[in-house]
Amino acid sequence: MQPPPITKYRPYPIIDLPDRQWPSRTITRAPLWCSVDLRDGNQALAIPMNVEEKLELFQTLVDVGFKEIEIGFPSASQTEFDFCRRLIEEKRIPDDVTIQILTQAREELIVRSFEALKGARRVVFHLYNSTNPAQRKLVFGLSKGEIKAIATRGTELVKKHMPIVAGTDVVFQYSPESFSLTEIDYALEVCEAVADVLQPTPQRKMIMNLPATVEVNTPNVHADQIEWFCRHISRRDSVIISLHAHNDRGCAVAATELGLLAGADRVEGTLFGNGERTGNVDIVTVALNMYSAGVHPGLDFSNLNAVRDVYERCTRMDVPPRQPYAGELVFTAFSGSHQDAINKGLAAQAKKTPTELWEVPYLPIDPKDLGRNYRAIIRINSQSGKGGVAFVMEKEFGLQLPKAMHRELGRIVNDIADVKGNEISPDEVFAAFKAEYLEREAPYRLVEFSTDSREGRKVACCATMLIDGVQRELAGTGNGPIDAFVHALVSAGVKPFEILSYSEHSLGKGADSRAVSYIQIKTSAEVTLFGVGMDTNIEIASMNAIVSALNRAAVRNALV
Repeated sequence: MQPPPITKYRPYPIIDLPDRQWPSRTITRAPLWCSVDLRDGNQALAIPMNVEEKLELFQTLVDVGFKEIEIGFPSASQTEFDFCRRLIEEKRIPDDVTIQILTQAREELIVRSFEALKGARRVVFHLYNSTNPAQRKLVFGLSKGEIKAIATRGTELVKKHMPIVAGTDVVFQYSPESFSLTEIDYALEVCEAVADVLQPTPQRKMIMNLPATVEVNTPNVHADQIEWFCRHISRRDSVIISLHAHNDRGCAVAATELGLLAGADRVEGTLFGNGERTGNVDIVTVALNMYSAGVHPGLDFSNLNAVRDVYERCTRMDVPPRQPYAGELVFTAFSGSHQDAINKGLAAQAKKTPTELWEVPYLPIDPKDLGRNYRAIIRINSQSGKGGVAFVMEKEFGLQLPKAMHRELGRIVNDIADVKGNEISPDEVFAAFKAEYLEREAPYRLVEFSTDSREGRKVACCATMLIDGVQRELAGTGNGPIDAFVHALVSAGVKPFEILSYSEHSLGKGADSRAVSYIQIKTSAEVTLFGVGMDTNIEIASMNAIVSALNRAAVRNALV
């Protein structure tokens, strides 16, 4: 990097617009959307899509709800031409979908493009040429007047050759390429000249696409450019103002949203921001940002995983794990406090009707609306907390741990994650739970247990136990089975302990479903800990929970 002062780069000019209106506006309706996923070069893929892959992706775009789909540059290669012909000849284009093609302002390319479009019901014919100072000077060596003449001559050629597709409804689109880098008054001058040739009307509008071909400014400057242009174009009621943002500064979504506030009507972009260099604007993000604010985008991403799968298969590109809405980790929390908040928020949301306001901390949108599930919302590593572990235990395994037990199990799981130094799976969490609470059989193991009611509502119990490997018969009485079993254990020499809490629930439904019992004890050493028992008999499950707690206490030498 150049040390200061930096002379190699300079800020690009801002727009003089002191009475700008876009900052006080909100997005209240969806724009016209145009997918450009299939355009020239298949958006700079290392391995270009073949025709079959392009057909699959085209169908996915139709299924999502795009009504305008740019299918490429049919005059650029035989593959692009053949793809266009197959769409038309095999009647793959629904009546409510318009295909768009792209071409430079050269006559042979314009003619070839029209030949590819024969038989189409409705098309957008997209003509462009570069207008910015660097390309005028360094690439073409042409003056402003000569560059403008390329645009107007190209428009005249489109009008001249339009009879090639007689019977096709043709909408004309013009782009001053690198609008973001072009002097704003000159960009307007070129667009006005194009409109003078075409003569659009409110009944037959043209599209003026204003691309941030290279993103060089902050989104607010882009919005100023769009608002300035919308104010100054002389045929505003006869043109559709379209945005085409690139992501060189990482601000394409913000630039597009502010461009819509500034008066644009239409957005060109791609699924997941695919495209040359840093990519085009991600239409999925823009659309779902609207949805999360209560504005339906008119696109259906209710099965976003399936859309992502087609995109990744056809383009051989990966959707990053942190990609908004679609990434593997975007509905995942590792932080303990976040996990606890999500857990509580989901519990509260479950009590609401589906149409009530979504209010879950850290989740701005319901993953179910996108066809995603809650399986991966809470994931466990050494930074996870008690709430996350409890969430996994309930959602994955149906175990509703008492709140006082959350911290105890959370500490056990976090210790395992610390040793592993990596994320641990739900199955590993459950394995740790079983090893700690269900699989300890020393020094105590319950072999048999039975009870008998006595006069005065007393309960007597008989238990066969293995204590330090020796089988013993125990007996005791109490106010209930648990109290009787505690007395039996103490009378057999177990240090006195106190039952602090008890809870239970069933796992599954039906007569053969298992019961789960959670019992918290306090030992004579003033140590409190939980035990867990499972059995088809709730009484046996409770006794096993006591034995579980005693075995855990013995390991910790907490009975003395």
